[in-house]
Amino acid sequence: MQEEQTPRVVSAKLSPDDAMLDANLRPKKLGDFIGQQKVKENLEISIKAAQKRGETIDHILLYGPPGLGKTTLAFIIAGEMGVNIKVSSGPAIERPGDLAAILTNLQKGDVLFIDEVHRLSRVVEEILYPAMEDYALDIILGKGPGARSLRLSLPRFTLIGATTRYAAMSSPLRDRFGSVHRLDFYDDASLVAIIKRSARILNLKIDDESISLIACRARGTPRVANRLLKRIRDYAQVKSDGTVTAGLTLEAMGKLEVDNLGLDEIDRKVLRTIIEKFDGGPVGLDTIAASISEESDTIESVYEPYLLQLGFIERTPRGRVATRLAYEHLGFKYRKGQSAQASLF
Repeated sequence: MQEEQTPRVVSAKLSPDDAMLDANLRPKKLGDFIGQQKVKENLEISIKAAQKRGETIDHILLYGPPGLGKTTLAFIIAGEMGVNIKVSSGPAIERPGDLAAILTNLQKGDVLFIDEVHRLSRVVEEILYPAMEDYALDIILGKGPGARSLRLSLPRFTLIGATTRYAAMSSPLRDRFGSVHRLDFYDDASLVAIIKRSARILNLKIDDESISLIACRARGTPRVANRLLKRIRDYAQVKSDGTVTAGLTLEAMGKLEVDNLGLDEIDRKVLRTIIEKFDGGPVGLDTIAASISEESDTIESVYEPYLLQLGFIERTPRGRVATRLAYEHLGFKYRKGQSAQASLF
């Protein structure tokens, strides 16, 4: 899957600059985690039941768009269970030996968190199956007719997998998770609560109107909300006394080119290309990509999901089509079947 070439302020992907901020703002307890109420309730039951039985919690799969708190929940689960957590990712575990080294170093009750679990290779998955089911590691010694299998016992552990592409996981791997939870985009009320909490931790003076302005631009994603808050904090410290007001927030958003729905210049460029160059569509993905000098995979996996969520574009058998909502947001007169006529934008 194609990744973004340059970090965007509204991107839900984790950037190097986010690592320190995420660590400081990450809640440590389930009760401090804001939003995802159904997921939290189910996890709380699983944790308490495992604690009462004195057992490890069942293997857990967390899936959904990036930036919604999958990694945070994995750390919270380990903390609530009072155990250590070992962290890795699908791309980092290249060979069966890599996974074997991780598994044999686990202690009883430990949590193994694998991010991007859908990117594990099939040969690595084959090692993982008996580890998840039987807490055993099968090793093949020798080659050819003289090869023999050696089974090593593993301590009981909990695997927490995280993925943004649930459908890309193999069925055998999905079926071995006893608990599967989907994380959804956050509503504005939850984002407001998250921003208030982050502002308290950062010792930032910010008014309620500014918090609401950030929340509605955060694309339903806490990571984006915290990143915008950090950028606005920097702007306030340079341009004023460090206090964030509504006027200063709007000024900073203008500098960042983030509009009232969280669209940035690249999002608007995709929409304008469909409307202005191709009469609103339908137009093929490869044609759009060539027109804005981007990879088609990047448009499909990075830019399109939020535009689809807003209802600004539609996918049809003949290509992408800009909707009336997209026209209105960009200030174009909507004339179905005719060329767009710019009025405001």
